Amino acid sequence: MDEQYNPQQVEQGARTFWEENNTFTVKEEPGKPKYYCLSMFPYPSGKLHMGHVRNYTIGDVISRYQRMQGKNVMQPMGWDAFGLPAENAAIANKTAPAKWTYANIEYMKNQLKQLGFGYDWSRELATCKPDYYRWEQWFFARLYEKGLVYKKMSTVNWDPVDQTVLANEQVVDGRGWRSGALVEQKKIPQWFIRITDYAEELLNDLDTLEDWPEQVKTMQRNWIGKSTGVELNFPLKDREDALTVYTTRPDTLMGVTYMAVAAEHPLARAAAERYVEVAEFVDQCKNSKVAEADMATMEKKGIDTGFRAVHPLTHEEIPVYVANFVLMDYGTGALMAVPAHDERDHEFALKYHLPIKQVIAPAENIEVDVQEKAYTEKGVLVSSGKYNGLTSEDAFNDIAEYLESNGIGKRTVNYRLRDWGVSRQRYWGAPIPMMTLADGTERPVPDDQLPVSLPEDVEMDGVQSPIKADPEWAKTSFDGQPATLETDTFDTFMESSWYYARFCSPNYDKGMLDPAAANYWLPVDQYIGGIEHAILHLLYARFFHKLLRDVGLVTSSEPFNRLLCQGMVLAETYYREDDKGGKVWISPADVTVERDDKGQPIQVVHKVDGQPVTAGGVTKMSKSKNNGIDPQAIIDQHGADTVRLFMMFAAPPEQSLEWSDSGVEGAHRFLKRLWRLVSEHTAGGPAPTLNIAELADSQKDLRRKTHETIAKVSDDVSRRLTFNTAIAAVMELLNEVSKLGDSEPQSRAVRQEALNAAVLMLSPIAPHICHTLWQALGHEEPVVDARWPVADEAAMVRSQIQVVLQVNGKVRAKADVPADIDKAGLEKLALENENVIRFVEDKTVRKVIVVPGKLVNVVAN
Repeated sequence: MDEQYNPQQVEQGARTFWEENNTFTVKEEPGKPKYYCLSMFPYPSGKLHMGHVRNYTIGDVISRYQRMQGKNVMQPMGWDAFGLPAENAAIANKTAPAKWTYANIEYMKNQLKQLGFGYDWSRELATCKPDYYRWEQWFFARLYEKGLVYKKMSTVNWDPVDQTVLANEQVVDGRGWRSGALVEQKKIPQWFIRITDYAEELLNDLDTLEDWPEQVKTMQRNWIGKSTGVELNFPLKDREDALTVYTTRPDTLMGVTYMAVAAEHPLARAAAERYVEVAEFVDQCKNSKVAEADMATMEKKGIDTGFRAVHPLTHEEIPVYVANFVLMDYGTGALMAVPAHDERDHEFALKYHLPIKQVIAPAENIEVDVQEKAYTEKGVLVSSGKYNGLTSEDAFNDIAEYLESNGIGKRTVNYRLRDWGVSRQRYWGAPIPMMTLADGTERPVPDDQLPVSLPEDVEMDGVQSPIKADPEWAKTSFDGQPATLETDTFDTFMESSWYYARFCSPNYDKGMLDPAAANYWLPVDQYIGGIEHAILHLLYARFFHKLLRDVGLVTSSEPFNRLLCQGMVLAETYYREDDKGGKVWISPADVTVERDDKGQPIQVVHKVDGQPVTAGGVTKMSKSKNNGIDPQAIIDQHGADTVRLFMMFAAPPEQSLEWSDSGVEGAHRFLKRLWRLVSEHTAGGPAPTLNIAELADSQKDLRRKTHETIAKVSDDVSRRLTFNTAIAAVMELLNEVSKLGDSEPQSRAVRQEALNAAVLMLSPIAPHICHTLWQALGHEEPVVDARWPVADEAAMVRSQIQVVLQVNGKVRAKADVPADIDKAGLEKLALENENVIRFVEDKTVRKVIVVPGKLVNVVAN
C-alpha cells in the first residue's frame, strides 16, 4: 500500500467499488432479520449544509453497523421536492420551479455520493414526480369515500392587490411580500382531513414508543392537548339562542364577569349590523394575525356588542364583548371570561374596567390580590354560594353534575388538535384530486384519470399560480358532463407523511404500496432528524400510518420504532456594523482569527482588507448570520472521511455540535496516523497466526485492550448511540498498538488482531479509508461485508491486577499482584512492602483490612 494517505484517491476507489457491485441495493429476504434506517429526506435547496451532513452521517453509521451485525439493511434517500422556496427561486432566477428543483437534486445527489453514504439509490424518489403523487391523490380519494375528508370555509392571508392567498412567511409586517398591500383575513373554501378522529389513538399510542425521546412525546401530547371539561350554555337576554362555551374550570363558573366572542361569531355579526363601531372593530379584526401563537403576546382589544348573557347559576346579566383574542376556528368561538383566575381575561378586564371577582382561594390560606394579578392555580372555592369550601376538584364534579341534571351543560373531552387543512393556493405542489360538476357537486377524480399532473413548463410571475391563471388547465369532464378541477395543491406535509412507506416499493405501479414489501420493511427501525419536526411532520406521519393501516396497506400502527433527534451544528459568527448601526455578517471563511490558549478569539481581521472584525459568538449555522461552512470545501481539502469522523467525534448525536477548524484538522491527523500504523505493520509481510499460549505479558495486555475496546464500542454504537466515546476508545487502542514493538512474531500477531478490530470498528464512520486498509491487512472480502468483531471474554481476564496499599487510610504504595491472590497473600504482601514498613516501624499494627482486588489498609498506632 502507499505510504502516504491520499483521501481523494482512496475515496474514489471505494465509491467505485460500491457502485460497480451494487453494494447497498437490497431486496426483501424473509428469512433474514431486516433493519430499516431512515434519515429525514432533504428539500433540494441547492447545496448540502452541515446539518444535512450530520444527520446523514449518523444514519449511515447506524446502517453500516447493523449490516455488520448480519442484518438485511435498507437505507434509502429521496427528495422532499415540492414547496414555496422553489417558486420564489424560480421567480428570482427567471426559470421554472421544476427545472430549478431537478438541477438541485442532481447536484445534491452527487454531494451525498461523495460523502460515501450507503444508500440504495434504486429506491430514490422525488415527491414532485407524478408517479409518486399519483398515489397520494388516489389515497385522498379513498379518505373522501370514508368520510375523512371534507371542505369548509377557512381563514387565509389575502393580498387584495395581487388577488392571491399568501403563506405566513409571505406576510412581512402585515403586508404582502410583493405588493406591500395590507393583508386581509379572508374566508375561502379549503380541504381538511379529519385527524381529530384519531386524536385519542395518536395520544395513547405515544406510550408504546419506548425508544422515542421523552421531550418529543411531551410536545406531541401538548399539541394534541386532551382536556376534560364542561360544555355549557349561557342564554342570551331577549334572544332565543344561547352562547355555548367549553371550559376546563367549571369550578370558576361563579367568577364569570363577561363573555367574549370571535369577530366572525354570528353574535358579533348581529351586533355589527346594529352598531357602526362594532362593525368597524370586526373589520379591523379581519386584518389582524389569527395564529394561535400570536394570541399570548398581542394587545387584547374588544368592544361591547350590546348583548347580554344570563349566568346559568346566578341568573345575573353579563356583557358580551367581541374580542380579538378569540378565534372562531378554536372551540365554539365563544368563551366565559373569569378575569380573577385567567391572565388573558384579567388583562382584558383591566383595560375595559370590567369586574374581577375572586372565587378561588389558595388552600393554604395565603392572601392573594386578584385585582393586581390573576390567581390561576386550583384551590378552595369562595364567594360561590353553596359550593363555598369545596376544593376545585370536588367543585368540578358537583357543578358539572348540577349542569347536566338541569340540561344546562355536559361533561366532555376536548382536544387542542384541529383537523388538518391540506389546501394550499400555491402552484408547486401536488394538485388536489377533486372536481366540481356543473350542478355544483364535488367528486374525487376517478382513479383511471390519475394522476392529475402538474404542468412543469411554466412561467412564474409571483402573483398567481399558473394553474389558477390558466382556465383551460382545470377543464375536464365526468360522465360526459363538463367539470372543473380543483386548482389548490396539497400542503407539502402530505408528501413527507408517507414517503418512508413508499421507499419500501418505490417502483410499484399497481398501488400506493406493495403490501408484502411494506409489511416486511415497516415499521422503520431507526428514524433520524431534527427536533424542529417533533410535532407537525412526526404527528402527520403517525396519522398517515394509521390511515394506511385502516385501508389495509400496512399491518403496524406506528411508522417509526426508534427516533433520534440530532443536535444543531453551531459555528462562530463575525460582523461589522454598517452606517446605520446594523450588523453585516461575515463568513468564517473570510476572516483570520488569532486565539488564546483556550481557543477563544482575541483578534479577528478580514482576509481582504486586514481590518478588524467583531466576533459575534457561537450560534446555529444559518444564512442569516452567514456562518455556514460549505461541506464541499472541507471534502475537497481533507476528504469525506475526515468530515464524517469529525461529525461523530465532536459531540454525542443529540447534543449541539460546535464547528471547529482545529477539530477537523485533528480528525484528519488521526486518519493519517491510522494509515501510517497499518502501512508500517503490513510492510513486514503477513502476520503469523496468533498463539495465545505463547503470549508474553505485554502482548496479553494489548490483546486485552483490544477486546475491552470491542466490548465498549459495541455498546456505545448499538445501545447508547454515543459515537464520540466509541471513537475515543479506538484512539486509545491505537495508542497501545503503537507502544508494542513489531519485531516479535506474536507481537505482530497481536498487533494484526488489534488493527483488524480498529478498522472494523471505524469502518461505519470512515468507510472509504477502512475499505482500503482492510484489503491491505490481507482480507479478501470487502470490509463492508465483514462481520462486527466479537469481544473474547477470556482475553479480557487479567492475569495481574493493581492493588492500593494504605497505612491508616493513606495511600503509601501500589503493587501489581496475581489476579487470583487470596486474602492472606495480600496481607503478607502489604506487611512486607518497604513503604508500608517505613510508616509502621515505630507503631503497633492493630489490624489489617483487606478489600480483595482493590486495597489493603494497615491500621497502626
